[in-house]
Amino acid sequence: MFSSLEVRLYARKRERIYFLYILTCICTLVYIMCMNTSAMQLTLITLAEPNRFNIVELLKKGPRSVGEIVQALGISQPHVSRHLRILGEAGLVRSRSKAQQRIYSLEARPFQELDEWFDSFSILWEERLDHFEEYMLEYEKKEDL
Repeated sequence: MFSSLEVRLYARKRERIYFLYILTCICTLVYIMCMNTSAMQLTLITLAEPNRFNIVELLKKGPRSVGEIVQALGISQPHVSRHLRILGEAGLVRSRSKAQQRIYSLEARPFQELDEWFDSFSILWEERLDHFEEYMLEYEKKEDL
C-alpha cells in the first residue's frame, strides 16, 4: 500500500497538473478573445475543452441546475461554475434564477451557426461522391467488356 505521504504527494502533483491545464486553457481563451475571432471560432474553441463539451452534451437533454451538473459529471462545483461562466461568455448557455438555484440551458443561435458551417461541407462531399459514382460506373463498364 501507499503511505499517507505518497498519497499526499501524488494528490499535489495531480492538483499542480490540473492547475497548469486550467491556466493554459484560460490563457488560450484570453489570447483568442483578444484576437479578431468570429463567434463561430469562439464557439469551437470553447467546446474544445472536454468538461465544457460534456456540460453542453448534458444541457442538450434539457435545462439543469449547477448541482445537477455536478452530480451528473462528477466535477467539483467551483469547476462547473467556472466552465458555465466561460460557456456563458461565449454565448452558448444562458441562466435564469429559480429560488436559490441557477438553471442553465443552451442558446440555440451559436449551434445553428455551427450547423450552417458544417452544411457548407456537404456540397464538397456530394461532389466527391458524385465523382466516385461516375468512376465506379466507368469501372463496371470496362469490366463488362
